[in-house]
Amino acid sequence: MHSLRLKFIAFILSILFVLLLLLNTYPIISTRDAIFEEKRSSMSAQGSQVSSALSSLDSLSTAGVVDVLRFLELGNYSRLAVTDSAGKTIYDDGTDGREIPDIMPALEGKAVFRSVFSDAAFLSSITLPVGTENSIQGAVCLFETDAEPAKILITMQRQLTLLSLVIGCIAILIAVIFSYVVLRRLNDLTHSMHVVAGGDYSFRHNVRGRDEISELGTEFNQLTEHLELNELQRRRFVADASHELKTPLASIRLLSDSILQTENMDQETMREFLSDIEHEAVRLQGTTEKLLDLSRLDDDVQIVPEPVDLKQITLDALPSLIHLARQKTVRIETELIEGCVIMANAEDMRHVVYNLVENAIKYNVPEGSVAISLSSDESCVKLAVRDTGIGIPEEDQYNIFTRFYRVDKARSRESGGSGLGLSIVHDVVQAYGGTITVGSNKPRGTVFIVSFSRPSSEQTGI
Repeated sequence: MHSLRLKFIAFILSILFVLLLLLNTYPIISTRDAIFEEKRSSMSAQGSQVSSALSSLDSLSTAGVVDVLRFLELGNYSRLAVTDSAGKTIYDDGTDGREIPDIMPALEGKAVFRSVFSDAAFLSSITLPVGTENSIQGAVCLFETDAEPAKILITMQRQLTLLSLVIGCIAILIAVIFSYVVLRRLNDLTHSMHVVAGGDYSFRHNVRGRDEISELGTEFNQLTEHLELNELQRRRFVADASHELKTPLASIRLLSDSILQTENMDQETMREFLSDIEHEAVRLQGTTEKLLDLSRLDDDVQIVPEPVDLKQITLDALPSLIHLARQKTVRIETELIEGCVIMANAEDMRHVVYNLVENAIKYNVPEGSVAISLSSDESCVKLAVRDTGIGIPEEDQYNIFTRFYRVDKARSRESGGSGLGLSIVHDVVQAYGGTITVGSNKPRGTVFIVSFSRPSSEQTGI
């Protein structure tokens, strides 16, 4: 974080340096150029006045130049020099030591202006031809040394420098404070990540403010909450799976030990014990198969969907449930229409139908009923399983698809339920892009509705 802080401060200082450089150069250059332009305008007017006056002479001479200049009202110039057509100086009233510039261009008919900012003054000169375009008699050069604008420019430069220093110090202070505040919040977030990475999924980051870092903290808390929930579900899954496997194994071991330790056990008792062992083995096998199904769904094994007729799947699943329905004295009623075809896997859909109908039978009441219906429209295909059983409380409906979740644990264990069937149904339905909802079947019982999008004829080939 110290490196990031230095990089952040260096970035701010780089931007500040560029801005202060512009602040200290652009106004000065603009003001200087404006002064140059003003000098050019005023000195061009004065130089043209002198050149025109001297052009009226028949020939340039020192006496003639002096007589002409006596009648001219010139501005505040520091020196005036005149040369003849050969470039020889015939008049010069200055002693500043500067050579007369641009004589040759002036003798060729060109006016040349020069101005420099040097020695705390603007040193300007303009050289113009004297005479007409066809007959140039010589050249005149005006010099000016102006310190007043220079003082203003120097004062401005000092003020801008002082202002830049103040702004720079304030900006550095703000950058340091801002980087400290921001990076401290990032440090806090990093600390929270380390805590969670250490396994404390109950930890929550203290979110302050409403900026991007706060949004990052909120997302982190949501992720941590999700991790905590997954961890709780994993632990509960491991515990419940161990218990579900341990219970029938313990029963099998107990029954087998009883057979081995009992001498001369009668055949009826022996058959009863073996029947119980078979029942526990079937229960163990069912739980194991469901765990394998869930493992396959968790691994997201890709299965190529194919056209599946839900009516035929339902008819194929019912024979294996008839015996259980007779034991529970539950009627199975069907209302299955043709053309309910979806894109899925036939074996997965058989699990969906079997588990929903099996639960409807197990948790029904004597002389109750289970109604299975298929319906479809242009957009979707629906499978509904309604029962007249004990129902599911509204507060438990949100959790029934959680693995090993049981509404009535005692009754579920009595009926042989593992709490995995609805989890398998939920995961299978979602895997094929469907939805499943649960509600109350008025006036009594529960209804599960599974919906799938109706595939196009190109998909099904029908």
